[in-house]
Amino acid sequence: MKKAIKLTFQLTVALVILLLLAALITGCFIMFGSVGTKDQFTYLFVLGTTVDGTEPSPMLADRIEAAAKYMQKDPNVIAVVTGGKADEENISEAQCMYNGLTALGIDSSRILLEDQATSTAENFEFSVALLEEKLGSCPGNIGVLSSEFHLARAKMIGKSYGMNISTVPAPTSDAKMFFKYFLREIPVFWFDALKCALR
Repeated sequence: MKKAIKLTFQLTVALVILLLLAALITGCFIMFGSVGTKDQFTYLFVLGTTVDGTEPSPMLADRIEAAAKYMQKDPNVIAVVTGGKADEENISEAQCMYNGLTALGIDSSRILLEDQATSTAENFEFSVALLEEKLGSCPGNIGVLSSEFHLARAKMIGKSYGMNISTVPAPTSDAKMFFKYFLREIPVFWFDALKCALR
């Protein structure tokens, strides 16, 4: 009986250590991925997140503001705002971002809407399909803008579609929200890594 208890304790400790190491490694991946890159691109995928009725959630507002600033600095960039509509939302994430960007002075001709995606993978799948429909093919170099904790996973998914991904971070203004979503990102990162490997 004592041996069984001791073995169970040792296995539990080993599992906890492995989980902590996995979390630490993933945290490093996420933090490394949060650094913006400088490659040239014409199309910027702006990834959506929650809409509060018709207004952007604080995190979506951060992304809209970061996208507007980037597009004001580079007048050649065209945004593909991507995100569908959840049951509790009155408009799609894409429409909300379009409204926010035009309110901040971005010309509507520089914004393409993809309003069906419900996940990060679909953000890429549907945005690529949109560009292929409009251009005949999707450019190899694509910019991706999202919250800083999300960029490592977004870049990984984008690469699984054969694209060279440049990242543009949208700093999360709420520290509590950043910590909450950073922790959530750890298991989701590995789940999507497995899906990318099997794609």
